[in-house]
Amino acid sequence: MSIKVRYFASIREVLGRNGDELAARSGMTVAKVWQITAQIDAPVNTIVAVNEEFSDWQQSVSDGDEVAFFPPVTGG
Repeated sequence: MSIKVRYFASIREVLGRNGDELAARSGMTVAKVWQITAQIDAPVNTIVAVNEEFSDWQQSVSDGDEVAFFPPVTGG
């Protein structure tokens, strides 16, 4: 009964880990997942995905979901 949390690129470097496991709770959102696991303010323009689909911070998550956090991507 858990949510898998993954961090990528500079977010992973700042937090010092690849991810976390979090007990699923009723009414949990992506924003709450970040608040509980990272315990710092999210970098500006952080991209989020739930189960490998881009999402937003208000997306509900539940048992068995995977939530991923990515820094904004730039290119040229």
